[in-house]
Amino acid sequence: MVPDRGIFIVADGMGGHAAGEVASEMAVRYIARELGSIRGLGDDQVADRMRAAIRAANGAIFQRTLTEHDKRGMGTTVTALGLYETHFLIGQVGDSRAYLLREGKLIQLTKDHSYVQEQVDAGYLTPEQARTHPYSNVITRCVGANSDVMPDVYLGTVKPKDLYLLASDGLTGMLEDPQLGELLARDRMPQEHVDELIGEANRHGGLDNITAIVVRIDSVDIPLGDTQQITQPGARRR
Repeated sequence: MVPDRGIFIVADGMGGHAAGEVASEMAVRYIARELGSIRGLGDDQVADRMRAAIRAANGAIFQRTLTEHDKRGMGTTVTALGLYETHFLIGQVGDSRAYLLREGKLIQLTKDHSYVQEQVDAGYLTPEQARTHPYSNVITRCVGANSDVMPDVYLGTVKPKDLYLLASDGLTGMLEDPQLGELLARDRMPQEHVDELIGEANRHGGLDNITAIVVRIDSVDIPLGDTQQITQPGARRR
């Protein structure tokens, strides 16, 4: 996380524990560096910079898989949230998700790059069947697997009291959206939200590593120069 620059990133590595850690750490480092400061930029500029940052991380990770034998096959998901002026922008590759809780309603902002999501889109599976499908953990796009990658980008408007959740599939695979919405709707600080979410996922089996970030927007102060007041974000990796 780089809260002072309005940048928050979840990356869930793969390719073995050690290699997956390397890939996810590289992705976070490269994306945060390449994004730089996004405040004061226009929507198109931020979107272009987000795509370029994720593609730069992809190139660096891919090159390392070519030169280090023990890193072959490593990669990572990426879901990166940028907050600037009165907008949010998300860059996403893989099946780590971004959610928005607004006025009591939970909205999934991203769409998984996964085999089961493609089957749902084609009408071959229902969302309920997708959750328990044996290939539910197979992703169709990740950072580092190929020489280039095209992230999906999502843009929206920030409102006071918005609550953003970025999470790996270790969380969303254990808790369904109604459960996430119920937990996030409680009156908690962001770190308390994260701790409760991970605790509840563990009680439901906790089958995978979990990374989660919760960001709360306290105010969007347009008259004073399009600034945002953000409560100290909550983050945890297990």
